[in-house]
Amino acid sequence: MSRRLLRVGTVGIGAALLASLPLWGPRFWIYVATQALVFAIFAMSLDLLLGYAGLPSFGHAAFYGLGAYACALLAVRRGIPELVPLLLGGGLVAAAAALPIGALSLRSTGVYFLMVTLAFAQMLWGLAVNWRDFTRGDDGIIGVPRPTIFHLEDSLQVSFYERGAFLELVLALALVSLLSLWLITRSPFGRTLEGIRENEHRMRALGCPTFRYRLAAFVIAAALAGMAGALAVLFDGYATPDLLYWTGSGLVLVAVIVGGSRSLVGPALGAFFVVLSRIGLSGYTERWELLVGAAFIAVVLFLPGGIVGLARRAI
Repeated sequence: MSRRLLRVGTVGIGAALLASLPLWGPRFWIYVATQALVFAIFAMSLDLLLGYAGLPSFGHAAFYGLGAYACALLAVRRGIPELVPLLLGGGLVAAAAALPIGALSLRSTGVYFLMVTLAFAQMLWGLAVNWRDFTRGDDGIIGVPRPTIFHLEDSLQVSFYERGAFLELVLALALVSLLSLWLITRSPFGRTLEGIRENEHRMRALGCPTFRYRLAAFVIAAALAGMAGALAVLFDGYATPDLLYWTGSGLVLVAVIVGGSRSLVGPALGAFFVVLSRIGLSGYTERWELLVGAAFIAVVLFLPGGIVGLARRAI
């Protein structure tokens, strides 16, 4: 019980520091923290697949990008300004795409599953690049405005252009995502996923419909990734094909493993590591990916449990 309280307290202190950042931090670090929190939601969605279902997807950026494009199209072409429909639109489009992709990809396992998901992601990236009438090609969809709060009167509206306002929004959604995933992984559904991860043949022999469980996890993870993509677009103001590219899947996979899979807080910490490394190292060298890759290899070799695993051993 004491360890659980310590973990909850640590998460609470971290959230309080981030929430207070607009009061004392410069705008640059508010921007970095917001970007890292969006990436943390993305990383936690992948951890449901990798850490709990044992599915090493290398095409998760496809759902992140689909959610981003869905949100951008709803905001720019349909003129929808409210936050809730934009987030739901991104999540539902990603989930709808994940259903057939998962149904086909889950016919394979291991490295074959990884490569099939990568192939689907690259197909969608190629579609985003070449379908210029719909996605505007390499230029992407620009001019996406910040959202408004649903059903609030004009006098009570919160402007997400104000200092730190979008950070508070993303922080709240990140905490909701963390709590939701924690409830899912602690539920009978989550325990069944862990059993499938450890020994799928035994679970199938016990009468468990393992394919349905893995497909459900795939769709849930995709929906959360799509919502993260929608947040990224609402923050940055544009959606481009780069959001679907395989490098995005690689970076979020690095975040999950460096932070520590099978722990929802670990991928969030890994997301901050990746974002801070990209911003810090890119100022010194154009080959910052090599240094991040070296750190990733070091974690795999010497810290198999990631940052969270190291903290647990220290405690």
